[in-house]
Amino acid sequence: MPAHPFPLSRRSVLLGAASGAVAGTAAALTGCGAPSSNSTIAEGTAPAPARPSKPVSLSILDVAGNRQLTQPMIDEYARANPQVISKVTYSDSPSPDLIGKIKAQQGANRINIHMVLTGVDGLSAGIEQGLWTPLLPLYADRLTGMRNYLEPAAKMQGLAGDHGIVVTYYPSGPLLEYLPDKVAQPPDSARSLLAYAKAHKGRVQYARPSNSGPGRTFLMGLPYVLGDTNPADPENGWPKTWEFLKELGRYIDYYPSSTSETMKNLASGTAEIIVTTTGWDINPRVLGTVPANAKITTLQGFVWVTDAHYVVVPKGVAADHLSAVLNLLASMLTPEQQAKAYDDGYFYPGPAIKGVDLSMAPEESRKALEKFGRPEYDQLITSTRTQTPLEAKALVRAFDIWDREIGSGKVVS
Repeated sequence: MPAHPFPLSRRSVLLGAASGAVAGTAAALTGCGAPSSNSTIAEGTAPAPARPSKPVSLSILDVAGNRQLTQPMIDEYARANPQVISKVTYSDSPSPDLIGKIKAQQGANRINIHMVLTGVDGLSAGIEQGLWTPLLPLYADRLTGMRNYLEPAAKMQGLAGDHGIVVTYYPSGPLLEYLPDKVAQPPDSARSLLAYAKAHKGRVQYARPSNSGPGRTFLMGLPYVLGDTNPADPENGWPKTWEFLKELGRYIDYYPSSTSETMKNLASGTAEIIVTTTGWDINPRVLGTVPANAKITTLQGFVWVTDAHYVVVPKGVAADHLSAVLNLLASMLTPEQQAKAYDDGYFYPGPAIKGVDLSMAPEESRKALEKFGRPEYDQLITSTRTQTPLEAKALVRAFDIWDREIGSGKVVS
């Protein structure tokens, strides 16, 4: 996951890592009624009753910055349903620490984390190591909001298989951001971006992809922009992408280790064009980190590389706690609660289900997005195709190639 973007703000980690492969989820999303005979319960996890036998204290770990979007949903449900949840305790952790924390608790048979908010990186790592409770198709009939997923969010749900539930979604990027008083004619193609970088050495910038949501999205989006042979295979299918990044790198002085540094550099004029996403464009302007008049543009051949956040439940969680999580999730996937995901553009738009528009969002969100949102996003979102991110192993391979062949010796903390 990226580092904390704005230490002086209330924001935590922006954007989950993009990884994973799409799997079919139709059966899980359309199942209803009693669980089928082949539904399974995770080892060490009892079936969840419809309601907890008594109110539970719920411990939630966030490794994706997601509670910025979902804590209002969670807190409202807990206040309205004291017979289900007596107390909610939150903790935050860097995503790389997630697996160690969960394995240690499972190894000691003392599960103190009942629900995890994660990006695709923590989701995938936990699936690979068998740490998450399968929630589908067994509990699909309790999570009927999943049937209303936006199509790209449903594809992101496919990355979770049976083990996690998408709670927020956004199209992400890649986008370019610039200040109009510095850049009169922004690049509109890969060729013109390269030409700008050559003519303005050190003024085009993006952060190390493995540490940056925008950097990662830029890396995964370039194969589509450049027409590479296989955008899903960074090792054998990205000859144009790697050639382009090597050439671009000739005119880049260094690669910051975090997206937040690129934002500060854009504001100070040290950088004139940076890589961004919808959330990294809107939210820093809301917070005043980046000037309000900053503009965005796309490159010819642009497609959205999507992103999402998930809820997962560690294996071994007690039946009453699992019941509380399922009831909470059912509420979080209603239109009324999903509208809170607009926040201040942090994961724009944010809602994962259909039929949730800005008019339904809290007043604070509406005011922030009316002032700092972009009408062109609505057009881009409806008119531009989306692609799910790389499968986890392929993404790790892409990071490794970038670190060795592009960023070596030029990444600065």
